Amino acid sequence: WKHLLDLDACTRCGRCQDSCPAYLSGKPLSPKKVIQDLKGHLLERAPALLKRRAEEANPGDNGRAMIGEVIGEDEIWNCTTCYACHEVCPVYVEPITKLIEMRRNLVMEQASIPETGEGALKCLEVRGHPWRGTTMSRTDWAEGLEVKTLADGSDVDTLFWVGCTEALETRSARVAAAIARIMKLAGVNFGILGNEEACCGDPARRLGNEYLFQMLVQQNIELLNNYGIKKIITGCPHCYNTLKHEYPQFGGNYEVRHHTEMIANLIKEGKLRNIKGVNGVITYHDSCYLGRYNNIYDAPRDILHGLGGVKLVEMERNLEYGFCCGAGGGHLWLEEQKVGERINEMRTEQALATKAEVIATACPYCLQMFEDGIQTKQAGESVRAMDIAELVVKAIS
Repeated sequence: WKHLLDLDACTRCGRCQDSCPAYLSGKPLSPKKVIQDLKGHLLERAPALLKRRAEEANPGDNGRAMIGEVIGEDEIWNCTTCYACHEVCPVYVEPITKLIEMRRNLVMEQASIPETGEGALKCLEVRGHPWRGTTMSRTDWAEGLEVKTLADGSDVDTLFWVGCTEALETRSARVAAAIARIMKLAGVNFGILGNEEACCGDPARRLGNEYLFQMLVQQNIELLNNYGIKKIITGCPHCYNTLKHEYPQFGGNYEVRHHTEMIANLIKEGKLRNIKGVNGVITYHDSCYLGRYNNIYDAPRDILHGLGGVKLVEMERNLEYGFCCGAGGGHLWLEEQKVGERINEMRTEQALATKAEVIATACPYCLQMFEDGIQTKQAGESVRAMDIAELVVKAIS
């Protein structure tokens, strides 16, 4: 019923497309157009849907196919699921849910998906993570840190859910190490699943393979429950959102916190001492899945304000109106269309306009997008991208 209500509720104000990174970067996607085209298609098909005999009704315009004719596949795949359209809509229309449903139809019914996305899903199914070609193991990042592993019989209070990117991508692995160092310094009794950890399932669900998502969820919940896990810390907003909000409907109920929430609390409680200044101008990028999806805006900024010598400057688009890095919705593994501008480069330009020396992030996806954007803009000598956990470790060292 919500889908039907949305189609009728849309006022065609255009706030959604004015906030959509795909639309603003010149890609063939307008959330407003998607909703209006779906409404038009519904009205075309209404007689056939309402009458018992479809052949007695006029199907309307030769019965156009919803996917491919009414809504183009390019429109469906260009969405980064950034939630900006939902955030600004005055009548709570939800374009993203429609686009994800259409992705499910393409992937599970028509076996149609962009090639790079197909490769990521195959890797997820076979290896438990989407990173094709990696030679890293899930514990390489922890070498020399003496991190407990649950399989060794370690008694821990908190599970550090590392996530695929922070475990298996070279740059992001430094963030996992930083988070672990902070927890050890603060006396947090934590451990990891190590090579038993599998993907939380976020890429599978965003890319439309709901079957694979639910399979991963069931496997993970069984493993977590066997270990008696109650508390989880994660460094990835995508893992955080999935574990916190999507696992409960399958019986996985845990106390899940993002690492910025944890670090902010540790500082307030006085468990992280001898924090020195890092000195410099920093701008903070709000991750879509941490900010708009979970309303976590204060904790990252509280941490940065607590680091001595930091001048925090905001980008023009920030907080709930922050601009997407371009990696969400499975786009970290999808090749971006060579149409218009690259979304991550647009966001990098917005960050460079602040004249900051550091672009602070709290998401491994965003970190990779900024690393690429800085390199493309040849700005590596004047600015660098760092996770907040890395800045905290630098301040303590």
